[in-house]
Amino acid sequence: MVVLVTGGARSGKSTFAERYAAHLGSEGKYIATAHIYDEEMRTRVRRHLERREHSGFAWETAEVPYDLSGILGAIDNDKVVLVDCLTLWLSNWLISYEKEKEPEGLVWNKIDELIRTLSALSGTIILVTNEVGDGIVPEYALGRQFRDLAGVMNQRIAAISQQVFLVTAGIPMEMKSREFKFGDRNG
Repeated sequence: MVVLVTGGARSGKSTFAERYAAHLGSEGKYIATAHIYDEEMRTRVRRHLERREHSGFAWETAEVPYDLSGILGAIDNDKVVLVDCLTLWLSNWLISYEKEKEPEGLVWNKIDELIRTLSALSGTIILVTNEVGDGIVPEYALGRQFRDLAGVMNQRIAAISQQVFLVTAGIPMEMKSREFKFGDRNG
């Protein structure tokens, strides 16, 4: 089962995803995608780690800023897997390819690979991502490119997910079961 958890910055999505993983299983694998570039990020990562350590749920943590498909393909299906977060993973790839001739195409290849991997898995995978399209239009081309890639990536992963949660102000709402479906006009 693929579960997508989305929301804005500081919306409570990571905390909800961790609690939901504990609700679904007895132990989990936490895949962290963040690069630690500065002291503020180091503090954030430390807080997340401390929260997991004090949760009473058995977490095994792996730091995987790039090869998400590789680690997901090798995971034991008995554990609930939580990936936090897809938009950091996306930005890692976008920045690493920034000086290439066709960076967007290279990033799309990584997104396609991830979706193929997720579609083939049989365990429970919870993916945390940011809803980036609700804010202002970024001033710089790289920011607009990231926003557009993240928006379409989120749509594509939501399409293969069995559950999609939107977390706002710490309140999770399951969206997939409420999805409006167009009926067949020919039937």
